[in-house]
Amino acid sequence: MILGMSIGAFTILHVIITLVAIGSGLIVIGGMFASHRLPVTTALFLFTTALTSVTGFLFPIHGFTPALGVGIVACVILPIALYALYKEHLVGAWRWIYVIAAVASLYLNVFVLVAQSFVKVSALTALAPTQTEPPFAITQAVVLAIFILITLISVIKFRPLKTARV
Repeated sequence: MILGMSIGAFTILHVIITLVAIGSGLIVIGGMFASHRLPVTTALFLFTTALTSVTGFLFPIHGFTPALGVGIVACVILPIALYALYKEHLVGAWRWIYVIAAVASLYLNVFVLVAQSFVKVSALTALAPTQTEPPFAITQAVVLAIFILITLISVIKFRPLKTARV
């Protein structure tokens, strides 16, 4: 039991939170491409991204795993995005710092989604049963390349109108 739920029910909740984080994150990135802040969607993305990391740590842990490592890295990156956005208001270098941190946070969610897909989807498991095979490595390399491109485009395009500091 985790938070009064069976592990299965908690897993479903965690997956839903993660999918909301990924979906809202993709919308936020689209907003960055158009130089729009999208404050409500951004808040949803950042909140659900934090929540997916926190809920990930509540699963039974039996030694250090890649998922645990990703969660730790996410917990380091996300506060940087939050600070840049809500404390520094994207002024100066904080704009590109925010963009990199936000896109990296989304990437980490997608990285885990891909890894879990190779574990849970039988057709993908057959291609890479231990996640050390070329199909898994190629897929993760393509995802990483896409996110590097997204980051570069976002850093260049995201130039929201300056607002007064509160």
